[in-house]
Amino acid sequence: MFQNNNTDIMENEMTSERHLQELLWEMTLEEKIGQLSLVNGNGGHITDHLRHDIAGGRTGAVLNEVDVTAVNELQRIAVEDSRLGIPLLIGRDVIHGFKTVFPVPLGQAAAWNPEIVKEGARISALEAAASGVNWTYAPMVDIGRDPRWGRVAETLGEDPFLTSLLTAAMVAGFQGDDLKNPGSIAACVKHFAGYGASESGRDYNTTNIPENELRNVHLTPFKAALDAGVASFMTSFSDLDGIPASANEFLLQQILREEWQYDGFVVSDWDSIRELSVHGLTANDREAAFEAANAGVDMEMASNTYAAHLKGLVEDGLLPIEKIDAMVTNILRIKSRLGLFDNPYTETHALPVPLNPNHLEVAKRAAIESAVLLKNENRTLPLAPSEVASIGVIGPLADDGYEQLGTWIFDGDPDASQTPLKSIREFAGESVDVHFARAMENTRSKNRSGFAEAIEVAWKSDVVILFLGEESILSGEAHCRADIMLPGNQETLIKEIAATGKPVVLVVMAGRPLVLTEVLDKVDALLYMWHPGTMAGPAITDLLFGKVSPAGKLPVTFPRMTGQVPIYYSHKMTGRPPVSGTVTLIDDIESRAHQVSLGNTSFHLDAGKSPLFPFGYGLSYAEFHYSDIRASAHEIMLGESITISAELINSGDCEAEEVAQLYIRDLVGSVTRPVKELKGFQKIRLSLGERTTVTFQIHTDDLAFYNRRMQLATEPGTFHAWIGGSSDTELRCEFEVIESN
Repeated sequence: MFQNNNTDIMENEMTSERHLQELLWEMTLEEKIGQLSLVNGNGGHITDHLRHDIAGGRTGAVLNEVDVTAVNELQRIAVEDSRLGIPLLIGRDVIHGFKTVFPVPLGQAAAWNPEIVKEGARISALEAAASGVNWTYAPMVDIGRDPRWGRVAETLGEDPFLTSLLTAAMVAGFQGDDLKNPGSIAACVKHFAGYGASESGRDYNTTNIPENELRNVHLTPFKAALDAGVASFMTSFSDLDGIPASANEFLLQQILREEWQYDGFVVSDWDSIRELSVHGLTANDREAAFEAANAGVDMEMASNTYAAHLKGLVEDGLLPIEKIDAMVTNILRIKSRLGLFDNPYTETHALPVPLNPNHLEVAKRAAIESAVLLKNENRTLPLAPSEVASIGVIGPLADDGYEQLGTWIFDGDPDASQTPLKSIREFAGESVDVHFARAMENTRSKNRSGFAEAIEVAWKSDVVILFLGEESILSGEAHCRADIMLPGNQETLIKEIAATGKPVVLVVMAGRPLVLTEVLDKVDALLYMWHPGTMAGPAITDLLFGKVSPAGKLPVTFPRMTGQVPIYYSHKMTGRPPVSGTVTLIDDIESRAHQVSLGNTSFHLDAGKSPLFPFGYGLSYAEFHYSDIRASAHEIMLGESITISAELINSGDCEAEEVAQLYIRDLVGSVTRPVKELKGFQKIRLSLGERTTVTFQIHTDDLAFYNRRMQLATEPGTFHAWIGGSSDTELRCEFEVIESN
């Protein structure tokens, strides 16, 4: 049966390719160039100019049009009024939801659950498709190791392994089992490549990435997206080692087309082809169009250098017509796979209503799973209503349906948001008094006029819940920060509330890791919620009152201070790594101390060697303990597998989930290797007192890396393996990989 299905798929592909070639032969050069043009919509109003361009075959795709009536009319013009009847791609940024908004991608990554990520993308696709969208500019899979960067909120974290698994899940959610099925939309993985390494965490900035690091770190999730069948790629705004991504033949030709054999299409980011001249790579739009097309950008977003100059470049013999034909074919291929030639129109009756109860329930579950408990002194959480007569809810993010949605939510409805204050009041009912003070106008406010009311609320409450962090506008594209401490007067507010002596629970909503060193000892519990989306309120309430235990784990490292950035768990060893006894903090240095280099190691005098919270960290209301790690063999040959196991017990007083994590270190390599690399994880639910054996199987192929010849290979040698609840686990065993006989 499988062979027959596979044969049918191959035959359908061959038939489709023949159809595309026949269509290509009929196209004029102007119509071919039209397919390479992506233009902005007009909010439900179809201008005469756009109508004429589509009818004349001069536009192949439209973005930011989500009025389904307008979309269907645009498709009608393309199919019925143009000479060849080629349907349109309709694009939209559906980053972490459409009408139903899920946690920001960084928050979703904290769930360490590919299935919930897939469900969220599927619901997002269904809701977007109901508005006529058939193409989304997601997932964004740039590795995020600099929390100053605003777009870290859109990433899936700092680790290539975790990001790759979640990338594949998101692609599967958007595209479904078949792109032709109702509710499936084409995904576009971005930004190819290395955008997350922008200097100083500043958007659009230069990236300088050695090829070895590029291949071992930054390209890994893009390859995972390709293997998952992603329909399209988007280039990065940034340059890569001096060549902007939209003109980078190494990325677009050598890696994407030749090495990876990709047959979808590549779209530029907004205006990034014209901006080649701003970078200083080209002198004008004509040169920019040539460089981008020659490098392998098939479609231009927003700007019109292709429309204005490709024809002349072909006629002047600078671009061969075969190049244009290949670009057009790549685009038509995806339109065919979407089934647009068979049915370009949106039939809303075939799709679920947005914001329906099922969608909201999945959004709530995603928000719950994304929550990371970072501190819980004296078991402050969960709160017991029977023991708490009054609760003080304080902060500008406690009752703001817009801010909880996070960055890049064009279609989210703040009026549909369920806020924490509302949900806490509904849960508490009449048995608990809930007092509220906003305290600050917004998270950036330096005005203290609301502090007195907040302190009064604290004094008359048994426990205080602070809702602080960042407004949604403080993260996202072009919203980068040089200092990632809590903005405004929030630290002062926390210290003054803590001075009342009341138990303080800090709930942080933010699009990035924040530096919380100055306030950590002022709060009894700290729950990190990222920007949790539409269902923030019910999710947070269930967590605070113990209906469910937090189980999220950090997908990024939290620094002690901004100056530690970039700080990430899978760093290199260096020749002088910091170890116990080699770290001296600035306050411990004697006056007029003698300066020597002997015994010095790699750390910051004012921060030490460790982060505030490590990658993979997250507490629970339960107590999990790992022990007895072991490998199934002392040595294995290349091509074989090994099993790494450990015992895990829940010795706490409630049932809960734990994310067990496997880390590996290759001790000696032809290029230096990280001190630890995530190679597996499992989400395990254990009841009180329950014990289980956590088992991971590793094939030697899973230990491969790009060596100094840029070849992906596993090298024989000694490996360390750890299993635990975060990247700083010390439960370790080792094994040997040897050459095959």
